[in-house]
Amino acid sequence: MGFWKILTLLRDFLWRGPLLALLPATGLLLTLRLRFIQLRRLPLAFRLLLSREEGARDGEITPFAALCTALSATIGTGNIVGVATAVSILTGGPGALFWMWLSALLGMAVKYTEGYLAIRFRVTLPDGQRRGGPFYYMERGLGRPGLGKLFAACTALAGVLGIGTMTQMSGIIQAAEIFLKGSGTVTVFGGQYSKVRVACGIVTGILSALVIWGGAQRIARAATLVVPLMAGLYIGASGLILATHAGELPEAFRLIAESAFGLRAAAGGSAAAILLAMQNGVARGVFSNEAGLGSAPIAAGSSNTNDPVRQGLISMTGTFIDTLVLCTMTGLVLIVMGSWRNTALEGVALTLDAFARGLWFLPPGVSDGILAVSLSAFAFTTILGWCFYGERSVEYLTRGRFPGAVKGYRAAYLLTVFLAPYVGAAEVWTAADVLNAMMALPNLIALFGLAEIVSRETMQRLRGNPPK
Repeated sequence: MGFWKILTLLRDFLWRGPLLALLPATGLLLTLRLRFIQLRRLPLAFRLLLSREEGARDGEITPFAALCTALSATIGTGNIVGVATAVSILTGGPGALFWMWLSALLGMAVKYTEGYLAIRFRVTLPDGQRRGGPFYYMERGLGRPGLGKLFAACTALAGVLGIGTMTQMSGIIQAAEIFLKGSGTVTVFGGQYSKVRVACGIVTGILSALVIWGGAQRIARAATLVVPLMAGLYIGASGLILATHAGELPEAFRLIAESAFGLRAAAGGSAAAILLAMQNGVARGVFSNEAGLGSAPIAAGSSNTNDPVRQGLISMTGTFIDTLVLCTMTGLVLIVMGSWRNTALEGVALTLDAFARGLWFLPPGVSDGILAVSLSAFAFTTILGWCFYGERSVEYLTRGRFPGAVKGYRAAYLLTVFLAPYVGAAEVWTAADVLNAMMALPNLIALFGLAEIVSRETMQRLRGNPPK
């Protein structure tokens, strides 16, 4: 049995077994203990997102910049390629979108908890800088430094070998190759590759280096600029398609419900369809919004807020924006335009087909261009955000004993960006799913263990002195 076959079996076991149970269970536990905070306090969360906190001094970046940094890492290929992969007739069918919604709704309570703990248990380094994230709340809150080291190691690997580089480059290349047809091939490393593929690796690598070598604040500035613009462009294009096909939306929602519960066997037999839809919906939902993964609180820990509740509320808006807005719009476009049924296409090609059908009234190539630009920008910012996560993980593991470790990781990360175009797409997604799972497991253990602290302190604060 080959390595990739073993990795595939491990992925299937993790996402059909432990994580399929732990992720919703953690979200449900936190939702109940926090008394549905994601519904009751969502308006407050968005108000806080757009306001300034008086007296905030600690941290490197603002809460809004921290959210944009987290969103830069979460809004990526998962919103376009991942959703298409999940709702395709060959994988999960439209029902996968329902399980994405459910995982996102529960995931908002998880994101709140992660953001809260990132501030509650963050530390001050000898040079005065503040650091937070799962490794610190595992060590200081849970009393399990070994769990923190495991999480940090998996995060660093996920950044350089999985979700941070490989999958993002795969999405960029797919979109560019479809948009720029007939570019010819060149020989690289003894193999034949399209000129577009090679160019994507070089250009993305150079642009990534220009930002990443500037450190956390430059990454945050880039995210704050690019993320709102690109999200707005994508929402506008998707919204136009859905507005012009509004009459088909009721049927789309009915299809989602029927497929989710096996009432319409979109992806096979009834029981198999439900399991497949759940697996792909939850896995792709987590891949997209990263709720429970433990990545976003690394950025939250650098926020200059002094209030854990405030940061928790702001953090949970990221899951709402990522999944309940962006992923939903992608999924609905795919379903309304019927592209999800196309067995000849997969991944980004499905979404490109849906956009071409939905924006048929635009000049040729415009819809492809919008999607290609959106996907490339989303993926690029994800590359930046995950380098930040990986660097913080290496920093935690070395504790300053190896001053050059962070720069070494940064160099390895950028090298992977340059080399990613020459790695197979299927293997990339498999590796990403496994590494995501290995991050999520220790983080979920910590969230379970610290749920009582978060719920008690949150309820006390919201009753007595809520953030303004």
